[in-house]
Amino acid sequence: MSITTNLNAGERRRWQHAWDLLTVLVERDLKILYKRSSLGFGWALVTPLVQLLIFSFIFHRVLAIEIENYASFVFIGVLVFGWFQTSLGQSSAMITGNRALVTQPGFPLTLLPHVMVAVRFFHFAIAMPILFALLWSGGIRPGWSWLSLPVLVGVQYLLIVGLSYPLASINVIYRDTQHIVGVALQMMMFVTPVFYSLEKVMPEQARWFYLNPMVGLLESWRSVLLNDAWPDPRMIGALLTLGIVLLVLGRKLFVRQSHLFAEEL
Repeated sequence: MSITTNLNAGERRRWQHAWDLLTVLVERDLKILYKRSSLGFGWALVTPLVQLLIFSFIFHRVLAIEIENYASFVFIGVLVFGWFQTSLGQSSAMITGNRALVTQPGFPLTLLPHVMVAVRFFHFAIAMPILFALLWSGGIRPGWSWLSLPVLVGVQYLLIVGLSYPLASINVIYRDTQHIVGVALQMMMFVTPVFYSLEKVMPEQARWFYLNPMVGLLESWRSVLLNDAWPDPRMIGALLTLGIVLLVLGRKLFVRQSHLFAEEL
């Protein structure tokens, strides 16, 4: 009994240490990111707001796309895809850009993807009040389906971290990876319904062949926030399964190659 108790206590201490370290690293990265910046965290709002203005003007005013509550519609796309894009765009250089941590003996490198995604989630979270204000101004009020938002956040978090592990590992050996990822993410934005409606461009029967996981995730966000509808459980189940598989396999690859990181740097 005492052995089991000691093991449980040791496990709790390891988890607590990992959480404390994660918190410290996220705080460190945020401070470095906005050091000596006049706007500070306000810069986290500049990019999504500029994209909102550009997309609203071009697609709603110039091209006259008829989508109800278009400002809220496109801002959801900008925030959700933006969290995905910025996290993966930086994750590929996560190891090569943290040489001091990589060469530090005993440092848990597996925490680094979580730090990267958590920092970008912070940017996502501080922009959410603007989205809620847009929804309110459009006559949309919170509904019971909004209780599913933490599930969507969790699923997206798993997907991003699961993809971050292999990208960071591969980029240590093949440095072109980070550039390829940047181009791929830019192209991916145009095949994800960030600023247009999926119903306008693809018949419902063909959507099962649309393998971009961000499509189903983004549609789920909009379904909840704009229509007060619960997300499709089959879609969320499939995305959750994909996220877990990516996380397990990606982390295994990362750990297997981690002994090479210091040498390659």
